[in-house]
Amino acid sequence: MDRLQAMQVFVEVVDRGSLTAAAEALDISRAMASRHLEALEQWLGARLMQRTTRRLSLTDAGLEALPRCRQMVELAEEARVVAGARHQTVSGRLRITASMSFAQQHLAPAVAVFLRQHPQTQIELQASEHAVNLVEDRIDLALRITNQLDPALIARRLSVCRSVVCAAPTYLARRGTPTEPAQLAGHDVAGHARFGSDEWHLQRGAERISLPLPPPRLRANEAMVLLQAVLAGAGIGLLPTYLVGPLLASGALERLLPGWEPDELGIHAVYTSRRHQPLLLRTFVDFLAEQFDAQRPYWDES
Repeated sequence: MDRLQAMQVFVEVVDRGSLTAAAEALDISRAMASRHLEALEQWLGARLMQRTTRRLSLTDAGLEALPRCRQMVELAEEARVVAGARHQTVSGRLRITASMSFAQQHLAPAVAVFLRQHPQTQIELQASEHAVNLVEDRIDLALRITNQLDPALIARRLSVCRSVVCAAPTYLARRGTPTEPAQLAGHDVAGHARFGSDEWHLQRGAERISLPLPPPRLRANEAMVLLQAVLAGAGIGLLPTYLVGPLLASGALERLLPGWEPDELGIHAVYTSRRHQPLLLRTFVDFLAEQFDAQRPYWDES
């Protein structure tokens, strides 16, 4: 028995919740994964998991063995990476997911550069407004803009997402320009259907407020749609600078509430495990970290 691979199967089954998912992740058959698990139990002299048709649960022996098996697998992977990194070629296929607006504006151009630099790679980019399940959808990497990360996932902060309260000059000419947050009560607000449509969190120096909003006359579930509506004069919107930076610079949109800053969000690379990271995944995350500065991303330079 390859005891190291048996430990790897055991750890993957626990992390992914099923023997089938573990087998797929390790690119072996379900029967082979089951044999490795049974061999590990025989070698340890204890049953590690209670297996039924619906669920898996760790025994007391499994709970004790898991951290040690995990440590052995991680040490082996670390040794392999250190020994082989200098001689490996970046190759393979990477499945990535990100929000529609960020994927269109910034991730797709970055991917094009990366593919030119690494001709033996392929990338599948899934743009979605919903946070997909990385394991179930077989996603290698997600880019998520949030300050509330799933503790079960590994995250690396890549950059910062700032937002602005803004409107089109045509709307402001028709309805007037608010200069204080309280004045928004008399205006039309264009809000995101899922984020921040009930209140905005703003800060000026040490002063911080949660600003209740009038019921949005327009809601949209996608930031690009919301942007087009604001540009057309539908109302005042809270939009990320990675979308509106050039429009503010050109005068197509005007920034409102001077001195008041909306909450900043982190832009994170999120993946399932530090273990067994392909060279392609590590290289791509490092590449994105270089492309998107941690505190001053290029879209904020203007």
